[in-house]
Amino acid sequence: MLRERSVFESPTIRSDRPMKLPNTFLWGAATSPHQTEGNNVNSDWWALESSALPMIPERSGDAVDSYHRYREDMTLLGQARLNAYRFGVEWARIEPERGQISQAMLDHYRRMIDTARECGLTPMVTLHHFTSPQWFAEAGGWVAPDAVERFADYVRAVAPILVDVPWVCTINEPNMVAIFAAAQRLVSDPESFSAMTSGAMPDPDPDSGKILIDAHHAARAILRAETDAAVGWSVAQQAFVAAPGCEEQLAAANHIWEDPYLIAARDDDFVGVQAYTSRTVGPDGIIEHPEHPDNTLTGWAYRPDALGIAVRHAWEVTGGTPIVVTENGIATDDDTKRIAYTAEALAHLGQAMADGIDVRGYLHWSALDNYEWGRWRPTFGLIAVDRRTFTRTPKPSLAWLGEMARGNTLPGPR
Repeated sequence: MLRERSVFESPTIRSDRPMKLPNTFLWGAATSPHQTEGNNVNSDWWALESSALPMIPERSGDAVDSYHRYREDMTLLGQARLNAYRFGVEWARIEPERGQISQAMLDHYRRMIDTARECGLTPMVTLHHFTSPQWFAEAGGWVAPDAVERFADYVRAVAPILVDVPWVCTINEPNMVAIFAAAQRLVSDPESFSAMTSGAMPDPDPDSGKILIDAHHAARAILRAETDAAVGWSVAQQAFVAAPGCEEQLAAANHIWEDPYLIAARDDDFVGVQAYTSRTVGPDGIIEHPEHPDNTLTGWAYRPDALGIAVRHAWEVTGGTPIVVTENGIATDDDTKRIAYTAEALAHLGQAMADGIDVRGYLHWSALDNYEWGRWRPTFGLIAVDRRTFTRTPKPSLAWLGEMARGNTLPGPR
């Protein structure tokens, strides 16, 4: 590594309440390029949106025009006194055709990094957040023989603008990317396709998963050699819990959905924990969320305790890799409910930290109401956006989270 990382100061665990956190603790919010920038025309997701698949009923279009309005977004986060912002660089913009690297796009994302700092925000940059260039998808995507090499070439191209970025997430939710790979193969099967359109998703494809792990490790080696960044990736955690007597089924579900990706992070500088809800594993496997008035706009159960479950599981499986909560939030149009959910989630996070788990930050999903992979209805944002005028309106939850950041404390054990 090129320097000693002060971002790796360990939290001070107190027996009293509230728990005082180190000054390096990250308090912030997160977005992804495709969901916010707009007109990502060279990506595989743009092509999927144009294909009229039933599971993608709405298109991203202009999204919320953060490609042009990123300074306004970051200014609002900084004015709320948050100190971190996780955003992505878009591979399809940087390499729209194989081997064609756009210096203009590299310059654009470097300006975003500099703007974040000007707004008082520590940048965390994600290199792959679900979307790939269409040429990569047409060549076979993550199961192509040269997929790791192609991703590594992209990382080498981006590394110069990341030289002083303190945190880099190589791949967002690789287990979800592996699910997408499995789903795309099933589209031609009528029975499986019907199940997907009704909400059931396949298990992560293990072959894609292995390639994604290799790609992550290749990217990690490049970034450690060429930048000062703390390098990790983020894992979509289901916060599985066992129905009575179903501990073996729970272990099997974790082995398929999460554990290979967490094990792959054992030598990382951090692992990103991403959790929204909890799911029960019964005798016949994962039990889908039943209908309930408290379910969120995505249909997920209201489970703020999921964050504590996920953090504890990640800590155990990685063997103690430092954790950053890179996504946690709720899809709701009731901002009072968003604050209540987040407050309880942070209480569970504080309890986990009081038990000795090393957590370096909390990044809320999401900074903005944005395009949620085929739908606009689920609103996760701390900031509302008028999609016609692109006017940004901070919600009370943004000010509330800013107050938490200013106090820099978390609830301890209850």
